[in-house]
Formats: sequence, C-alpha cells, structure tokens
Amino acid sequence: MPVAEPRVVESGDTLWFLGTLARMKLAGEQTGGRFALWEGVFPHGAAPPLHSHPQDETLYILEGELTAWLVEPELATDDSDPPGWVASRGRRCGPGAVVFAPGGIPHTFRVESDTARALALSTPAGIENMIRGLAEPARWPWLQPPPEGPRVPADRMAAVERDTGMVRHGPPPPPAS
Repeated sequence: MPVAEPRVVESGDTLWFLGTLARMKLAGEQTGGRFALWEGVFPHGAAPPLHSHPQDETLYILEGELTAWLVEPELATDDSDPPGWVASRGRRCGPGAVVFAPGGIPHTFRVESDTARALALSTPAGIENMIRGLAEPARWPWLQPPPEGPRVPADRMAAVERDTGMVRHGPPPPPAS
C-alpha cells in the first residue's frame, strides 16, 4: 500500500457529478488508499440507483433530510413497481445522522429537503474514482440546473461502473408521494 503523507486540505476539486456538486477533500492517492472523503451537495429528489460497490460507504448528513435504504441482496432483485424494499427498508435521516453501507450491500437514498449536504467516506478509497469518471469540473461552485436529457452517455456510465466495481441492483427509489 502506498505511503500516506500528512496534509491539510482547505479545498479540493469541485465537480458536477450527475446533478450533484462534489467537493473532493481527500482521494485515495493522498491517503495511501486507506480512504477517500468528499462533500456532496444534492438537490431535492436526487436519488442514485440501488447499487453496491466493493468499498464501505459512510454518509454523514450535515444539512437537509434524506431517506436512506440499506437492502439485503436477496431483496434487491425485487422487480415490482415500486420494489418492496422501498416501503420496508427506508429510513428518514436528518442532520447528524450517519448511514453506513458495508461493501457489497445494495443501498441508495433520496433527498427529501430542498437540498442536502453530506460528507461521504469511502473505505478503502475507490468510490471517488467513479465520481471522477462521471463528473466534469464545476464551472461555478453551486448546483447546476437540471438537463434536458441524460447527464452522461450510457456507454460511459457502463464503462466507469465496470472499471470501479459498482453494481446496479435496481432503479432509484421513486419520487416521494
């Protein structure tokens, strides 16, 4: 494992990542691969697909509210509409809540407030490579407007998911009713 150098980070790269704003704080190459840390700013309704990855992921909610889902792998294959896990596994989280998704466990979230802000920790490092692979440098340090179509071409998304070990288990949770 590479050696980690001591450091103080006052700001890192600011990226637009699939409709969110990602402020990279520490990446794997800066921590000897031990972990990666980034701050996310998410708009209302933001919800990644139900997914897993090899790394543990921890979200610490700083501002706003979201519903988090941690789903047993056998429930992740439910293809009903909406999937059964949506009603049975959701947990509302506000400032100060911590969501821990061990590597390989399907998980997702949906932002319920106007915006939410969270710190995300990848242990070991690796999730930041997916963010970088799908992001673009932010032209301004706030959320961008919604696009007319997909933010990232499907083939690029598939390549980054394959390269980083991310697995899609199902769709994002539906909008709150």
